[in-house]
Amino acid sequence: MREVMLKYSDSGLLIRLPETTNFAGVLEPGTQPALTDPSKAVREGLRNSIDSPPLRELARGRRNAIVVISDKTRPVPNKILLPPILEEIEDAGIDREAITILVATGIHRSNEGEELLDLVGVDIARAYQIVNHFSKRDDDMTYVGNIMVDAPVFVNRRYAAAELKILTGFIEPHMWAGYSGGRKSILPGISSVKTLKVMHGPQMIANPDVVYGKLEGNPFHEAGLKIMAAVGADYIVNVTLNSAKELTGIYCGHPVKAHYAGVRDLEPYCTAFVDRPLDFVITTNAGSPLDVNLYQTTKAIAAVAPIVKRGGEIVVASCCKEGLGSAGFVSACEEFTTPREWTRRAMAGEFFYPDQWGAQEMFKWMENHPIHLYSDGIPEEQQRRYGLLPVKNIEELIAILLERHGPDAVWAVVPDGPLLILRLRR
Repeated sequence: MREVMLKYSDSGLLIRLPETTNFAGVLEPGTQPALTDPSKAVREGLRNSIDSPPLRELARGRRNAIVVISDKTRPVPNKILLPPILEEIEDAGIDREAITILVATGIHRSNEGEELLDLVGVDIARAYQIVNHFSKRDDDMTYVGNIMVDAPVFVNRRYAAAELKILTGFIEPHMWAGYSGGRKSILPGISSVKTLKVMHGPQMIANPDVVYGKLEGNPFHEAGLKIMAAVGADYIVNVTLNSAKELTGIYCGHPVKAHYAGVRDLEPYCTAFVDRPLDFVITTNAGSPLDVNLYQTTKAIAAVAPIVKRGGEIVVASCCKEGLGSAGFVSACEEFTTPREWTRRAMAGEFFYPDQWGAQEMFKWMENHPIHLYSDGIPEEQQRRYGLLPVKNIEELIAILLERHGPDAVWAVVPDGPLLILRLRR
């Protein structure tokens, strides 16, 4: 037997694996060395930028600035990034009162109170103006044009009006954008739900090029670049992290070129190959903070499903301490009868909810793959209502799956879930 720690909430979940002939392995991201002095690396990055003047130089002569940060569902080390960024801006002559920190919530809920203090640190929370993006507030938006003919682009008006625009973020595999970071701070980070109705709509999600690990030819990524060009972005500060959530890289500078540099460095570490499609797979949603709810957990399903054979089974361990997720996601799930019928109705436009993309990802893969869920946060009855198969003990389920698929079953374990891109070796 072999012991493996699955990423699950803050504590992890230890399971024992039997030794079988065709076990494809415990598939994990490569180990990137952590930066020995992250704060120093950030300061050096701000002054030795990628294809861009230093941040301080860009800030000179500007009357105000806005710094976009990720919300609590992303492990961006804001307390390390923000102090040197804000220092550079102020040293360039922009008054503290003219600096806004904008939380890119996308269509997630806002981060307030103690949650906000934890997000940025007490000192910054007390000294700077911090606002949350609310995608459903029309008065908070400004129109910057159309993309793809039928997609009106509305973004946060505070951001659009700022003279210096800085994006911060975290580069990791993303199931639609290919990789997060860069332009994703704007789409969906500070975009209107009117824009996301198209960009997160059923046709976009069903596009075969809207997948993990793909940038070139990915319409979601390309739309993000167009929106960023339309509304503007002066500078990014993006980071990469290893599986221990330690800082491994700082990418400061040009909003596109610095992001691509981070993607190139990360890709060898976040990609794994298997020789054959799997009969079943055990995965996670990367632990806290990403496994906060079922809405986010659909990312785990989408990450492994492409390498599981038709009829093969997916087992996900995700704490979901906040339950299902947003009201829009729950409403979309409530439309469920069968996976095929849900997808047909969504594609026909018979209903639309702001967060239905999560339901679409779950149900489109459920059509050909039984999905088992181990979760402390979602009652079994609720899981069954949405077509999920509740799991009480993962080790016992593995034994059942090996009996079901036979002693030669091809299977794997993915402890870090969607932090790893899985591909079939051609």
